[in-house]
Amino acid sequence: MPNLNKVMLMGNLTRDPELRYLPSNTAVVGFGMAVNRQWRSQEGEQREETTFVDCSAFGRVAELINQYLKKGRPVYVDGRLRYEQWQDKQSGANRSKISIVVENFQFLDSRGSEAGEHQSKGTAVHSGDSHTVDATQPAEPHQAVEEEDIPF
Repeated sequence: MPNLNKVMLMGNLTRDPELRYLPSNTAVVGFGMAVNRQWRSQEGEQREETTFVDCSAFGRVAELINQYLKKGRPVYVDGRLRYEQWQDKQSGANRSKISIVVENFQFLDSRGSEAGEHQSKGTAVHSGDSHTVDATQPAEPHQAVEEEDIPF
């Protein structure tokens, strides 16, 4: 039977990323995101709900997230769900949560790095541009859009 575990979210960081390293020297970053949903009720009233999600990333993606993202910054992430279980140390109760393992991310604002352009292992980060960071794929060069290419 085929399986699919894919998550795509856009939201704002709720806290600064926290970088640590595994014993294997692999970078791991943890951060939180707030994702808002807006809709209109049957009575016509505007409603909004916020979902808070814990996220983590590994390797070069973790290092880039730690370097460029801060609390409040809007970001798009895609990755996969991870189910975690543990036993509460105080009460002994079984606890669980679902979190996101980020595999790629994209800045949603223009507050890029002050350091300019960086490249590492095929991953491009350009100051001031909206761009995607994917540590598994080589970066594509930026191509300018001509006025006649715009369909409207």
